[in-house]
Order: sequence, then structure tokens, then C-alpha cells
Amino acid sequence: MFLQLFGTVVIAGIVGYASERSGFTRNGYIPSIIICVGGAFLFYFLRIMFGLRFGSPGLDAILSSVGALIIVPTHWRR
Repeated sequence: MFLQLFGTVVIAGIVGYASERSGFTRNGYIPSIIICVGGAFLFYFLRIMFGLRFGSPGLDAILSSVGALIIVPTHWRR
């Protein structure tokens, strides 16, 4: 379970970097990575506590990172 946490952080960081590099977001590299890691942590702990899951831990990390990138920046932007 501890290695899943490290994998989640690594995958979320890669998703944050790739989304910024591809032009999907315009937050900056560090804010995008922080948003992705935060969303992945949140969903990881929801997965542990309540058993919520979409599939494998890697797929959950990708989906939660992309979801956090969609929700957080558009919520605060005008």
C-alpha cells in the first residue's frame, strides 16, 4: 500500500507536467503539479477509507489528477 502512495504521487506529477506542457492548462508547471498531487492524494485516501475506485491505482491517479486540474483552476478563474 505504501508503494501505491509513491506511485500515485509520481503519476500525478507526470500528469501535471504533461498537461502544462501540452497546453491543456496555463497555470504554470509547479501549480499544475501541486493541483494534480493534491487531487490524487485526496482520491487515494478516499479509496482507502471508503473503497471508492474506478479500476487500478494507476488509473485512479490519472483520473483524479485530471479531475482536479479541471475543477480547481476553472473554479477560481473568471
